[in-house]
Amino acid sequence: QVQLVESGGGLVQAGGSLRLSCEASGRTFSSDAMGWFRQAPGKEREFVATINWRGDSTDYADSVKGRFTITRDNVKNILYLQMNSLKPEDTAVYYCAASVLVQSNSSPALYGYWGQGTQVTVSS
Repeated sequence: QVQLVESGGGLVQAGGSLRLSCEASGRTFSSDAMGWFRQAPGKEREFVATINWRGDSTDYADSVKGRFTITRDNVKNILYLQMNSLKPEDTAVYYCAASVLVQSNSSPALYGYWGQGTQVTVSS
């Protein structure tokens, strides 16, 4: 059974940091691009960050550029999202996903596997 399991979410004050992890099991995703998305209450799921299969190409939503960093460890089959300088508007459920492509991409339609999500709450 293929699974993506996120962890590392929680409650943090504005300006603080969190590191999310996404551990894959059931198959290796070392040949797939991976991404992070988020969904706030009452809003649609939105793209946050993506990384290509080798980990040497990344892309970010403008709202998180310069504050968030996506990385991956293909040996351990784990995806990370380092989030710094968090803002209340970053509050959302964060999902990791594995793409059907090797190139980094921001379209949810190009992601075939999704985790169950982890809650991030940033207080002001």
